[in-house]
Amino acid sequence: MTVIFGSALNRRVLIPQKNSVKLVFKLCFFQTVAQYIFFCIGLAHTSGVKASIIEGSNVFLALTFACLIFKLEKLTVRKVLGCLLGFFGVIAVNIGGGELSRVNFLGDGFIFLSTVAYAVSSGLIKIYLAEENPVTLSGWQFFAGGLIMILAGLVFGGRITAVNQSGILMLFYLAFVSAFSYSLWGILLKYNPVSKVAVIGFSNPVFGVILSALLLGEKNQAVNPLSLGALILVCIGIYIVNTQKKLAK
Repeated sequence: MTVIFGSALNRRVLIPQKNSVKLVFKLCFFQTVAQYIFFCIGLAHTSGVKASIIEGSNVFLALTFACLIFKLEKLTVRKVLGCLLGFFGVIAVNIGGGELSRVNFLGDGFIFLSTVAYAVSSGLIKIYLAEENPVTLSGWQFFAGGLIMILAGLVFGGRITAVNQSGILMLFYLAFVSAFSYSLWGILLKYNPVSKVAVIGFSNPVFGVILSALLLGEKNQAVNPLSLGALILVCIGIYIVNTQKKLAK
């Protein structure tokens, strides 16, 4: 979808440059293969509420990786404080008793590993966009990563056994969400610092908890002191990191 839409908008077929092919495969390993495999397996073994809040750590990890590993920007006191508050929010949902306190590595652990893959891909795509068009890079890494995952699924016995109209529509909906959001994400990263783009992702756990309560019936987990406290900490982290430049003037 990304390649087709991007080609239509640019009125030419988007094909990566010869020296960008290796970048596509490096990026697809972290952004698509590792992130989606860990996330989908993890989500099957934990609740939507916990997954949404743990996913909030991907922003803090992206900031840390961009500053300390990829050296794309400086790590300031306000960024550190925002990261700490966010991680406290993640920890808060796993303490204090009840279902949210039980840590499941195959569920919660895999969700966290998917956030690590996201953080690495954020730094890589920021670097790689100096050599390639963001839509081209996003589209072809999706295509390559998708093929790898399909082949892996078939090798390990995976099959789509129930095909119906609702399932097909849902598949195309999920594909559209990924294609559209990651293309915008790539374009934003090309022209903005990782920290400025990453903080937008802090809203993911907030919407995740709300939608889990409304659509999945997880109201008991969504509306309780631990979950609400965790979301408050995450929101404070968003504010601190997002207002950094403004307050520094």
